[in-house]
This record gives sequence, C-alpha cells and structure tokens, in this order.
Amino acid sequence: MEQPSIYPFGIRIDEPVTMLTDVLVAIVCIIAALKLRKYSDGSSTHKIILSYFVMMGVATFIGGVIGHGFLYAFNFYWKLPGWLLSMLAVNFLERVMIRYSKPILSTKGHKFFTWFNVVELLTFMALAFATLNFLYVEIHSTYGFLIVVFGFCVFNYRRRNRTKAVKLMMIAVAMIFICSVIFVAELSISKWFNHADFAHVFMAIGAVFFYLASKEMMLETKNGKDLKEAENDTASEKSLREKRIAHT
Repeated sequence: MEQPSIYPFGIRIDEPVTMLTDVLVAIVCIIAALKLRKYSDGSSTHKIILSYFVMMGVATFIGGVIGHGFLYAFNFYWKLPGWLLSMLAVNFLERVMIRYSKPILSTKGHKFFTWFNVVELLTFMALAFATLNFLYVEIHSTYGFLIVVFGFCVFNYRRRNRTKAVKLMMIAVAMIFICSVIFVAELSISKWFNHADFAHVFMAIGAVFFYLASKEMMLETKNGKDLKEAENDTASEKSLREKRIAHT
C-alpha cells in the first residue's frame, strides 16, 4: 500500500511513517551498542557484537532517511551503502553464534562454519551488487537469521547449553520471522501504517531482544574464560555448560 508524501515546512518527505519506523530501529540499535560497551571485555567476539548493532543502526538509518524519505533528492545508488552494512551486520551476528558455539562444536565443524560464513557473505554480496536487486539482501537476511542464528540456537539447546542468552536469541529471531511474514504478506493496517511500518515495529522489538541476548552472552563469556576452558583437554563440555547456565 503506497504511503502519501507529506510536506512539513514545504519539505517533501516520501513514505514518512516508513522512514520514522526505520529510524526507530536505528535508534534502538545505537542505544543497544552504547549500553553494551560497559559489558565488553575488548575481545574479538564482543567487538563483533558491538559492530553488529552499530552497522545495523547505520544501515536502517540510511534505509529510512535516504532509501525512503528523501530518495528523490539522491539516486538509486545511495541505497547501496545501506545494503552493504545490513548484510555485514547479519553476517556478524552469524559469526557471533558460531563463536559462541565453539565450545560444543568439533574443531573441523567450527573451521567449516567460520569459512562458510565468509563465502556465504561474498556470494550474496556479489549477487546483490551485480544485479542491483534488493531480493538478494532479503534472502541473505532470512538465511542469516532463520537458518544460521536460529539453527545454532537450536544446536546449543539440544546440546543442553540452554542459557538465558540462547533463549533470548531465539525470541529475537522469532520477532524477525514475524517481521518477514508481515513484509512478504504485505499485512497493512492503513496507508499511514503499511506492511513496511508494521514489519519495522517487530524488527525494533527483535533488536531489543538481540540486545538482551547479547548482554547475557557478554557476561557469560567475559574475558574469554569459557573458550579457554573449551580448548583445554581437561575441560569437559558438561562443566562449561553448567558454568554458563549457572550465570543465568
């Protein structure tokens, strides 16, 4: 459903509510990144978590302001930085779950998923930028959240690593799934709150749960203690699992 433009103070703003809900997601992500800084120990995994929120925040801001509100003042190619950052953000969240699962993955399994994570990103980026088709960005996002992130959550849960972080991450992905259903089915309330706006609300809720999951994950893995234990031959999977769950 097409959303009418508005002209506050004579300034044309296309899809105004869509722009505002995109900015809402951006604000949630940036606030999350700022709040998570105090839980970071400076490790690579924690830096990747922070990078996810920063990149997703910037990507949704660009998507809202340039991609929707003021695209008429720019051109199509101004959308591409937002596409790139959103793909990198999703890829980083995948990498976080791969790293988080390292203690219960085989060495070969961890190496495979780490490299496949890079190959997958480059493949979808090549398709998106070669065709200039946003569909590949959407497919990559769906694959990243629903297959990789949720898949590793299920893997952790089945291996009895049922931490608060894993449970919150599963709820976050569920919100993204609802967001996808609304967007694909074009479920709108009115022309002033169309399917994109509705989907953005669930995307913002998902970002809140990603923040809560990330906070728990940072506290569980502070100073990399559990990963160091996992690499020690004398450390058992059971003791690691118990320590993570004890934190919750």
